[in-house]
Amino acid sequence: MKARRVAKDFPVVCVGGSAGGLDAYTRLLQHLPSDMGVAIVIVNHLRTVDTQLHEILPRYTKMNVELITERLDIQPNHVFIIPTQRDLHVLNGEFHLKPISKPRGWPDVITVFLRSMTENWDGKLVAVIVSGYDGDGAAALCGIKEAGGITIAQKPDTAAQPDMPESAIASGCVDFVLSPEDIAKKIVQIAHAVKP
Repeated sequence: MKARRVAKDFPVVCVGGSAGGLDAYTRLLQHLPSDMGVAIVIVNHLRTVDTQLHEILPRYTKMNVELITERLDIQPNHVFIIPTQRDLHVLNGEFHLKPISKPRGWPDVITVFLRSMTENWDGKLVAVIVSGYDGDGAAALCGIKEAGGITIAQKPDTAAQPDMPESAIASGCVDFVLSPEDIAKKIVQIAHAVKP
């Protein structure tokens, strides 16, 4: 099947995090309206235990929170959660899961997903890097900007573990450095700007 780029009229916001990410996700979601017309995709590093974010995060948002399954449609006003031990890709407006390509060392699931988005998504893209160890996601940020997307890093002094935001900032391709609450405000501004 030939890949076709699907033009979507709503933004996709990828929120990548790891250690300390839960605090950032909850602070972000608590400040996002449930009907702003944006898909939120949370790409969190978990290698050894199953994610429980799809059970925890509904307490903090009225948006539907779903654990991603193969060929699930990307829809606005939803929060999508990457499952454990999977790389996440996008094709024809659907999510596709593959075995994790880097099972040892620091994962690069955020970088893998962001690169897939720049290649296969024609809608507005927003990449957000929050609390976590190492530097996953940073390598894909310049590509997001080249594709016309917006890049945001959590302000390191608001992150439980500042490594990932600091790596993102060091890439030189971050548009905004903000607290989770201000990231939410920025996403709302972006959503309003995209609406016809």
